[in-house]
Amino acid sequence: MSQKIERERRGGRPAQAPQRRRSEPPQNTVLRRLIDGGKTTLSWALQTAKTRLRRLRRRWRHVAREVRAHRFPESDRRPLQMVLFGWSMLPVLARHAQEKLMGRRRRAHERKSRFQTWVDAHRIHPAVFLGAGCTLAVAVLFCSFYTVGTTVTYDGEVIAVLPSQAVAEDVRENLEQVTTRTLGQTFTISDQLLSYSSGLTPRKDLQDEAEYEEELSEEIGLVTSAYCLYIDGERIGATPYEGALEELLDQLQAAAYDEDTISCSFAEDVEIRQEFVPTEEVMNLGYIAELLYSTKQAEVTYEVKKGDTWSQIANSHDLTSKELLALNPGYDINRLQIGEVLTLSASVPYLTVTVVKQEHYLDDIAFDVSYTDSAYLYVGDYEVTSPGSYGKADVVANVTYVNGEETQRTVLSSVTLKQPVTEYRLQGTKQRPSWVATGSFRWPTTGTITSYFGGRRSPGGIGSTNHQGIDIAVPRGTPIYAADGGTVVYAGWMSGYGYLVKIDHDNGYVTYYAHNSSLTVSVGDHVYKGQQVARAGSTGNSTGNHCHFEVRYNGVAKNPLNYLY
Repeated sequence: MSQKIERERRGGRPAQAPQRRRSEPPQNTVLRRLIDGGKTTLSWALQTAKTRLRRLRRRWRHVAREVRAHRFPESDRRPLQMVLFGWSMLPVLARHAQEKLMGRRRRAHERKSRFQTWVDAHRIHPAVFLGAGCTLAVAVLFCSFYTVGTTVTYDGEVIAVLPSQAVAEDVRENLEQVTTRTLGQTFTISDQLLSYSSGLTPRKDLQDEAEYEEELSEEIGLVTSAYCLYIDGERIGATPYEGALEELLDQLQAAAYDEDTISCSFAEDVEIRQEFVPTEEVMNLGYIAELLYSTKQAEVTYEVKKGDTWSQIANSHDLTSKELLALNPGYDINRLQIGEVLTLSASVPYLTVTVVKQEHYLDDIAFDVSYTDSAYLYVGDYEVTSPGSYGKADVVANVTYVNGEETQRTVLSSVTLKQPVTEYRLQGTKQRPSWVATGSFRWPTTGTITSYFGGRRSPGGIGSTNHQGIDIAVPRGTPIYAADGGTVVYAGWMSGYGYLVKIDHDNGYVTYYAHNSSLTVSVGDHVYKGQQVARAGSTGNSTGNHCHFEVRYNGVAKNPLNYLY
């Protein structure tokens, strides 16, 4: 049975499977038949494909043998016929391409031959070629050393050689405009002074516009190109030397530097400009340096406030009363009005140098004060029962100096080395009498000062040349008031003082009121501030009615104008 199945498989027909035993279940029989049928079909398909491939391979080998033998193979199949036709056309196409390439090469060779024929017909003799080359080289060399230029002559003297006359005219026009603007008046350069001539000139002699402008400016001599120093928009000086002003400013700042300096700058707006200035304004660099180190006058004003006196205002601005009056003529120094504006004169530097330094120092720490009321002391008076003492601190601070004067101090750190000790005081609660001194002085009367404190020429040969007080001219009989509260220690005639009143203010100060016509107080009287003590007159060494007023501290005469308000 197995041999019969094998023969049927080789013959291409599927063999019938042997009948299954009746003992197998029906479902298993169907499954097994399906599996065996599938295997048989797959095996048959593979066998068929292999057979066809072997046939195709044998046919292709046959075609190849026919081609090699130069026998055109035959076939009744359309695809194979198309392949055989294409294969037979390859030699024809290759021959066609070869002929086309050979034609291109032949035409290129013909063009090259024609060019060579033209070159041979126009061949230049080497000597001619060499001569032309030398001529060209000489021309190039000549043009590199020489060119056409314009020579400028001013007042018969050659001052420049320029590329063209147009350039010279542009410079001339620009310089005329600059000179006109600088001098503030119209200026033109005369045609009789300026002339031009054109021709060949060495290239090395040519000048640019800036050089020519500088040369022509020097010849004219009215304006000069200089470096100008401006401070807050005001021109301070000019120098022709480039970089000189920058170096001068650096020296000013370097003078303020030391090992503690953090920064150094100018408070003003400092600028250096290059521009034309009148020739007479160009200065020596040393003079500019001296100017910057000096000061200039600037007007400073002051508004009168409540409590101000003429003498206080003058002293606070380092002026005498006469100097302040000279700056403000027509003012009544005894009748100042609040809000009035006085003109002061102060010297200010051209440059304000601001320097910031970091300083290390020991500083005092202020002590506290503890007060205890005392019925034995007047109100405003106190007595120290246990003195205090300052503490010590190690301080690091940034300090700002403006022209050497401190204007700001910022403490960065402070380490206490010693604690301060509190001071204990008694403060008065007893009511102060009206005659007790307040510590300040009012004017004894209102009038015109006719003689000031200090040296003077004796009026009419009368009186001392060393005037120890001030003279206030008033009509005879004008009331004279106590400058401060105190006790009358003298009231009567005293030689050249005439009728004199002396008041002891019990604080080291004693005031004198002299040349009175009569007195209204006696020795031992307690007087309060502003109380009438006499009437003005011209007794003693006097040339007219007035009040001679003195302020003495511990017996030494002081300028009353430093104390009056």
